[in-house]
Amino acid sequence: MSTGVTSGSDLRSDAEFVAPRADELAALLVGRARPPRPGALSASLTFGRRAMLKIKHVPEQLFDVTAFPIMMVLMYTYLFGGALAGSASAYIQFLLPGILVMSVVMITMYTGISVNTDIEKGVFDRFRTLPIWRPAPMVGYLLGDVVRYLIASAVMLTVGVAIGYRPGGGIAGVLLGVALLLVFSFSFSWIWTMFGLLLRSEKSVMGVSMMVIFPLTFLSNVFVDPRTMPGWLQAFVNNSPVTHLATAVRELMAGGWPAADIAWSLGWSAAFVAVFGAVTMRLYNRK
Repeated sequence: MSTGVTSGSDLRSDAEFVAPRADELAALLVGRARPPRPGALSASLTFGRRAMLKIKHVPEQLFDVTAFPIMMVLMYTYLFGGALAGSASAYIQFLLPGILVMSVVMITMYTGISVNTDIEKGVFDRFRTLPIWRPAPMVGYLLGDVVRYLIASAVMLTVGVAIGYRPGGGIAGVLLGVALLLVFSFSFSWIWTMFGLLLRSEKSVMGVSMMVIFPLTFLSNVFVDPRTMPGWLQAFVNNSPVTHLATAVRELMAGGWPAADIAWSLGWSAAFVAVFGAVTMRLYNRK
């Protein structure tokens, strides 16, 4: 019969109370089924959300998709419009779809810079230990950048309409043109993820990216009709992926349906993913 009084020898220490409870908890966790492994889409969207949170905490990252596109539209329209088309209002009808393509393609290089920065910080070492779809971190980067491309497209189209651009294809044509541009840019960004893994610093990634992007975008039909160029240069320009894309976007926004250029743009997109996506994942697994 209990007397309500406990002696020191009858008292157990805190550790004696904690140990059985810890053992019970461990047994409970071991006995339970593991949570299901996240699917490819779920994991990719999670990493895409991470990319968006980085922009939220460092909003200055949006400078290249807001101020830069506005500067590009205004500068090229009013500098070259009178000389090339007789007036800025006439030139903007030809220029805007092309400069839209050029600007979005140029900002794809920041994907590689972001990848390289995370590698330098050691973040990717943690990613590789997670039980997720292996390409999810890379796809997440690209999905996050698609939002940046959308913002840049919206800013440039708004500025273009404000200074006189009138798309003959209406809203439907504009949406189709932007959709094709986003598909191409998503695929083209795999080139920079490869360089982000391959090169040792973000300055190196930026330097190589500029060496590739500048000739590719300027040697195209973004600013002028290739028929005014020398024959040897036309051979390159007419077969450039940026030329096919700019022509397709320009015609879609004008209300046409350039089937050949759309097919070329989608073909280039598939090739970029097949080649550079495979190389990127091989480097990612061996980095």
